[in-house]
Amino acid sequence: MSPEEIQRALLASYENQGGINHIDGKNLPSDESVNWLATELMHLLFPGYFEHKPLAKDAVPAVTAARLKAVRSRLEEEVAKSLNFVGDHEPTRHATDVACALLARLPEIRATCQTDVQAAYEGDPAARSVEEIILAYPCVLVISIQRLAHELYRLKVPLLPRMLTEYAHERTGTDIHPGAQIGTHFFIDHCTGVVIGETARIGNHVKIYQNVTLGAKSFELDEAGKPVKGVKRHPDIQDHVTIYPGATILGGKTVIGAHSIVGSNVWLMKSIPPQSIVYYKGEGTSVVKAQQGRGGSATSSGSADDWMI
Repeated sequence: MSPEEIQRALLASYENQGGINHIDGKNLPSDESVNWLATELMHLLFPGYFEHKPLAKDAVPAVTAARLKAVRSRLEEEVAKSLNFVGDHEPTRHATDVACALLARLPEIRATCQTDVQAAYEGDPAARSVEEIILAYPCVLVISIQRLAHELYRLKVPLLPRMLTEYAHERTGTDIHPGAQIGTHFFIDHCTGVVIGETARIGNHVKIYQNVTLGAKSFELDEAGKPVKGVKRHPDIQDHVTIYPGATILGGKTVIGAHSIVGSNVWLMKSIPPQSIVYYKGEGTSVVKAQQGRGGSATSSGSADDWMI
């Protein structure tokens, strides 16, 4: 086909195949701007780490002021587009409120991100320094961006929170929905192939490994056969839980009790009590064992404290 024929065929497809066109529609958030925002917000959270040259202490006020001004302007623009998309009657004014609210939360978010870095340093014997973790560990990027996106999600901003977390997803291979509620000292070791759903709730001092899924069971459908939105679909992980590689934990009513360990390749759709160890026995069966006190050893195999799930 000639270039002219290709153009005509493509234009015809625009006319005849709706649903993936956004022509004459409302202005949508820019992918390029969202990626820029993610980068600049990481600079604000971790000043001096991602610069082209060292950041001197006496330069920090001016650099921070300039960066805040640029981020606020771009953030207001992209939030306004997002709000306008859903029919907000005053998107510009509300975007200003949202941008101010998010930026005002940066010191608190920084404090929480510091606990994540600490958890990574203490949780990985291979870590040689905090600098190595911030510069090279993908969990820092994906968790920090999710914490920022979660604030926008709480402020009911459409589109933009998911675009921010997808930036981190593309960079790290870990997909954390902005709606997920995550406590302090969160560490994802190796940080590849992890999926955490919208309604998941994760406590403090939780450590998970690669290829872990905190997902939903089969979706509840409405009378029209469409998935019901806004219901609890993903599990709760209580404090001081460790989840090893390849584990899949599903369901909005599933609770992993505090100080429990979920072993590799476990498929879990039922709650387990605190102080439990769950391991994969084979033939599609997982076994729960009660622990002897906090962080203690498991009871002997085959005891009354073992039960199948």
